[in-house]
Amino acid sequence: MSSTESPPSRTGEIRHDAVFDRWVLISPARSRRPSDFKSRSPASSSNTNPKPSCAFCAGHERECAPEIFRLPPASTTDWKIRVIENLYPALSRDAEPSPSPVDGLLAAAPGRCAVTGFGFHDVVIETPDHSVRLPDLSLAEVGEVLLAHKQRILQLARLGSIKYVQVFKNYGASAGASMAHSHSQIMGLPLVPPLVSTRLDSMKKFYDMTGKCCLCEAWSEDILVSETAHFFAIVPFAASYPFEVWIVPRDHTNHFHEIDNEKAVDLGGLLKLVLQKLSKQLNDPPYNFMIQTAPLALSSSCAHYTHWFLQIIPHLSVIGGFEIGTGCFINPVFPEDAAMVLREADCSK
Repeated sequence: MSSTESPPSRTGEIRHDAVFDRWVLISPARSRRPSDFKSRSPASSSNTNPKPSCAFCAGHERECAPEIFRLPPASTTDWKIRVIENLYPALSRDAEPSPSPVDGLLAAAPGRCAVTGFGFHDVVIETPDHSVRLPDLSLAEVGEVLLAHKQRILQLARLGSIKYVQVFKNYGASAGASMAHSHSQIMGLPLVPPLVSTRLDSMKKFYDMTGKCCLCEAWSEDILVSETAHFFAIVPFAASYPFEVWIVPRDHTNHFHEIDNEKAVDLGGLLKLVLQKLSKQLNDPPYNFMIQTAPLALSSSCAHYTHWFLQIIPHLSVIGGFEIGTGCFINPVFPEDAAMVLREADCSK
């Protein structure tokens, strides 16, 4: 069936997401054809300046917050990637870390727990050129961006006070990007966030029931978008969002920062392709991507069921009261249909 045709009528389903342990209502009655499910506010539409420039551009380095490192390391004006402190950080690297958030919770009055806002909030400037987006880079260049993420995670991992590192990218104003220049962000937290704990608990539950890792078992031809030697991209069986895509390592790996150079380039190529497919089929939608990895200090008993992946969420629908009130999501596009639409996108030109 071509993506230009309406899918056959079928009853909606309530599917369980074994990774995040939540229920998703797949409700095709609420949508048009999957191929018509395009962004009404493309992320690049606001950029009308023919020669845009900002503090992240080459030549404006002094306008930024302090630099942590750049690639290549010895470059001066010909840098390719810069990692800098966030000028408006959500957490303070200069604050005194609390002994333990858990200890604070136990010692506090009920409902009144608070710890010092210590942590790290960094920015990865992915290119010196304002007009270049992440999928415009070559496979090797996207791989270099991912290796910059890895390098910063390894630096933060040496600090015993940091328990979890979140890498994420906001593309488009409605997805939370305050700067149009291509960049991603890294936050080092003194605690393991609740959603991460829920994810690990859910993956353990699946492993205890089946003896298998739920992400190792996630590959399926009907939800496959594309694959490489080391990774596969799928629209997950119980996708919470329309056209959500997960890029999953074929090898069972706990931490993103264990990636080597070869796999970083391989992942960079697949990430570039998926972003191109989303842009082509969905009118360049705003999106978020998150690297869903394991806590830095992962117990060996958790290694069998903990598997990192990269999650991409296009902004095509609005989260309403039902989702906020229940934690259940309504997805108006069957994941199998979304995967088919993305598979059919020819990005070779």
